[in-house]
Amino acid sequence: MREVDRRLLSAMRDCGTDPRVASAARGLSWCGEHGAVWIAAGLLGAGADHERRGAWLRGTALIGAAHLASMAVKLAVRRGRPQLAALKPLVSTAGRHSFPSSHAASAAAAAVAFGALRPVAHHLVPPLAAAMCVSRLVVGVHYPSDVVAGVLLGGITAGLGAAWMTGPAQMATSASAPLRTPVPTPLHALVAASAVGTVAEGGAAHA
Repeated sequence: MREVDRRLLSAMRDCGTDPRVASAARGLSWCGEHGAVWIAAGLLGAGADHERRGAWLRGTALIGAAHLASMAVKLAVRRGRPQLAALKPLVSTAGRHSFPSSHAASAAAAAVAFGALRPVAHHLVPPLAAAMCVSRLVVGVHYPSDVVAGVLLGGITAGLGAAWMTGPAQMATSASAPLRTPVPTPLHALVAASAVGTVAEGGAAHA
């Protein structure tokens, strides 16, 4: 399993030799640091969508919870960052531990939480979350198994909190802007995980 992990990572890191791909991957990785882009989106949604303000804020809290959970697992597992002899990482990292990916955890949590709030978020956030997960392989700072574990952790965290996130809003008297039915399981997270695996396998086939 470890050898497969390393081979897939090497294939994905090779994609970063293209300057355009490297720039995109760096940008996504930077935006996702500590879940910043998702937390900012949640706060923006809370400010713009008054009828769902509480749900946006609780969704943002779930993203923060997923990030903190991933950090706790990292401290427990203490898996080191990948070391590829031929190619150095394209970005620096805030910590030395790799498993699970906190970027993937917060991205998957955002896909599940925000996807329940607005149709535009339902269609936009999961693909962006998947791209962010893949970016962590392209920049060479996570193994594929780190990313998949982060996706599952974030998706499960947000899925378990979905009823808490939307419950009070469903009891509100205003029905002018009904909430989407929340995702009870980490469906979007599994989609993101599948995207990681598909892209990685494709890169391995051309390595």
